[in-house]
Amino acid sequence: MEKGLEAHGIRNVKAINWQLPTSALYEAIVSSGEGLIAHLGPIVVRTGVYTGRSPRDKFIVKEPSSAHHISWGPENQPLELEKFDLIYYRLLAFLQGKEIFVQDCYAGADPNYRLSIRIITTQAWQNLFARNLFVQIKDQEELERHAPEFTIISAPNFHAVPELDGTKSEAFIIVNFARKLILIGGTSYAGEIKKSVFTILHYYLPQKEVLSMHCSANEGHDGDTALFFGLSGTGKTSLSADPERKLIGDDEHGWGKGGIFNFEGGCYAKVIRLSPTAEPEIYECTRRFGTILENVGIDLASRRLDLDDDSLTENTRAAYPITHLQNIVRGGMGDHPKHIFMLACDAFGVLPPIARLTPEQAAYHFLSGYTAKVAGTERGMGNEPQVTFSTCFGAPFLALPPEVYAKLFREKIREYKPTCWLVNTGWTGGPFGVGHRMEIAHSRALLNAAMSGKLDDVPTYQDPFFGLTVPTTCPGVPDAILYPQKTWADPKAYETTARDLAGRFRENFTKYAANVDPEVLAAEPK
Repeated sequence: MEKGLEAHGIRNVKAINWQLPTSALYEAIVSSGEGLIAHLGPIVVRTGVYTGRSPRDKFIVKEPSSAHHISWGPENQPLELEKFDLIYYRLLAFLQGKEIFVQDCYAGADPNYRLSIRIITTQAWQNLFARNLFVQIKDQEELERHAPEFTIISAPNFHAVPELDGTKSEAFIIVNFARKLILIGGTSYAGEIKKSVFTILHYYLPQKEVLSMHCSANEGHDGDTALFFGLSGTGKTSLSADPERKLIGDDEHGWGKGGIFNFEGGCYAKVIRLSPTAEPEIYECTRRFGTILENVGIDLASRRLDLDDDSLTENTRAAYPITHLQNIVRGGMGDHPKHIFMLACDAFGVLPPIARLTPEQAAYHFLSGYTAKVAGTERGMGNEPQVTFSTCFGAPFLALPPEVYAKLFREKIREYKPTCWLVNTGWTGGPFGVGHRMEIAHSRALLNAAMSGKLDDVPTYQDPFFGLTVPTTCPGVPDAILYPQKTWADPKAYETTARDLAGRFRENFTKYAANVDPEVLAAEPK
């Protein structure tokens, strides 16, 4: 068996397509009917009924080597080792006679911390996804020496039997730290591949004193690094793809002794109603050869795209190599951050568009991870945003207890002293359904003013409900927007809603209260 696939138990396959380049994967995608080539060259695919992540179908095998480390709960559901073996052996039988595609690559740009991974897929387009999203190995000799530390097998057409396998549905994402294997089946949504690797990095890196983070990062002309925390739909990708700054990465990073490093080699951007004027860099990537477009509308006759088409999902996506962008840090590494922005898509419409945080407030909001999940990013969501508190802005991907990441975050803040900000990229003028979404141009102007120091000496006021320090003016932004209450037609309704949200913050934080320093707890809304 070529390249040691027998070590994974894979035998008697029809063909092994090893490390195919993008052009060859295109040929395989089209010839097998997996996708269409759109105008100007991107490939358009459909993911079927699963158009977003399925958190309820993610499991971690409960076995002795890792069980005492894992934070068990709704995000990390245990699966018995016997159940894993049953699914795995049936999956190996399913692969016999199939054509498979293999990519060897890295997760992590920093050679000191990167993880060697192997992605095995039954679909050519998912293999191209892996090639786009992870760090490619360019040197042929290095590729020949590559020994995967973790292997991901994705077979969307193989389905679990819940009554037999102990799963919740036909779909499954199963991580086995002892066997160093991830099995994915029953779902074609490629984001499961990306986020399962993110989960294992969240397991390994903190044990090496590296903070694993759900954030984007960019770099200014002077080498100053900024981080942007937030869940999908909060603007991480759009706001970090700034024409005035170089992008380090759009979604996943580590913070080690040498600074910041990207986990990935590509971007996975939401593209529904993408604006060519507000987001020109990402828009151009939807028109490039090598880009994968998931569930994007296309005219079958002209092969032209319709980025406004949400008939399949709001969660339309573009997966492209980061080199499709012009303004990037090619090594995927940056200095310790000078600024940290925590992006909250506030569906209540009461948070200010930007506020400066004390280190204690930063720790509080990092643990809280307040936002609203935007329609379509997870299976089963409706059209309205759902208010949520996602620990460390990435609860679905945290393998270890929250206090592990919170402790590392506070230590980094103390040592490197970045300026921390809370940014509302959600609603203003009222809650969802009454107000309107914050303009991306205003959010970008606020961020640029913060990073350039233009907010350092402007007058501020303290928000009466959340204790936040808010600037009263900012170049390029109407002053009224900086006072959330003034944007509401009914000031009393604003006060009632703000008190409600402040109460939700306090209620959510009770589960952390026993494990945080008193000064962090004191930073909660009053």
